[in-house]
Amino acid sequence: MFNSKFGSVPKFYVRAPGRVNIIGEHIDYCGYSVLPMAIEQDMLIAVEPVKTHVLQLANTNPLYPDFSTSANNIQIDKTKPLWHNYFLCGFKGIQEHFGLSDLTGMNCLVDGNIPPSSGLSSSSALVCCAGLVTLTVLGMNLSKVELAEICTKSEHYIGTEGGGMDQSISFLAEEGTAKLIEFSPLRATDVKLPSGAVFVIANSCVEMNKAATSHFNIRVMECWLAAKLLAKHKCLPWEEVLRLEEVQAKLEVSLEEMLLITEDTLHSEPYSPEEICRCLGISLQELKTQILSPNTQDVLTFKLYQRAKHVYSEAARVLQFKKICEEAPDNTVQLLGELMNQSHVSCRDMYECSCPELDQLVDICRKFGAQGSRLTGAGWGGCTVSIVPADKLSSFLANVHEAYYQRSNRSLVPEKQSLFATKPGGGALVFLEA
Repeated sequence: MFNSKFGSVPKFYVRAPGRVNIIGEHIDYCGYSVLPMAIEQDMLIAVEPVKTHVLQLANTNPLYPDFSTSANNIQIDKTKPLWHNYFLCGFKGIQEHFGLSDLTGMNCLVDGNIPPSSGLSSSSALVCCAGLVTLTVLGMNLSKVELAEICTKSEHYIGTEGGGMDQSISFLAEEGTAKLIEFSPLRATDVKLPSGAVFVIANSCVEMNKAATSHFNIRVMECWLAAKLLAKHKCLPWEEVLRLEEVQAKLEVSLEEMLLITEDTLHSEPYSPEEICRCLGISLQELKTQILSPNTQDVLTFKLYQRAKHVYSEAARVLQFKKICEEAPDNTVQLLGELMNQSHVSCRDMYECSCPELDQLVDICRKFGAQGSRLTGAGWGGCTVSIVPADKLSSFLANVHEAYYQRSNRSLVPEKQSLFATKPGGGALVFLEA
């Protein structure tokens, strides 16, 4: 296909995997550790550097039209999260990191088997893949950590204020192990998952594009505002505080104590912009120009108590999950399942990022043998992840398939994309032969 598109052959290939977040939802952009693993599904790009300054992009999927642009005039339209814009994010991130202005062009054919808008990071995998493609074409070197940090920052060009988990696991993943990803500074620690259980991904078949909807960025802003109100209440320099983790670090208290402080400080009724201004002692104009992002300036209510409560409790669950994996008691699978179930309840009730189909799918997974099941990824659609005892796997897959997919027209989605067991895969890499 490369030859029919470009009349030539690729010089090298780059792959970057998708990921499933086992536990730790919506807390990376609050500064807290998360626990993902790379999946075997990935983005693959075939590349041929060319002498012109033209970037030509094609996709093996006919739903995604070809695109070409000057390599020295990258424009990313935030209003339209089109597939090629994610490639341009990775390209531009590397270009800006090195301060380059005269870039060579390339012909790229993109292929991928990560279901789109499913919460398995197809878009971040494309950003990471493009970043590594650009780095390789330039003949430059960066560490995996540096690449992850650049691609995290550059994905913001498309308007998604993500926290860095997706890009970090895409580069830092290793086959056979999940990773505890910590931020500031970015580092990854192996987490050995229990051998007697399998993690199963089930797609709700409800698509959610983070860059196309406001839910995600409103949640980011609610966490920022909650952090500022908690900091102000505790007489900390609230103007400097952006993340809920910073409040905990400055107060030098435990996550459990932060939950109590949240209970004492924030009320459960939604906050209006005017009330937030009164709490912080600022004008509405200052709130809109100095704190709110352009896409949250017209939001009328912010739920600060619920969002902070989710973040601090979820951060604690991540640490408990890692501890149980390390200690490996006899009932490990049951204990991990309970944490995953608690996580889903918090995502559903406190963070309000679930949807009826995800809740139904979680219930079905638990009914047919999952010890724990939860939404994974941003939510509002996408996938669930379940921990299933290995000896129950085949009956679990058959029963879930019948109960969720066959009883509706969802069975039109290819089964390999909708319901599959997964094990921790490796990270992004460059190779010369297909």
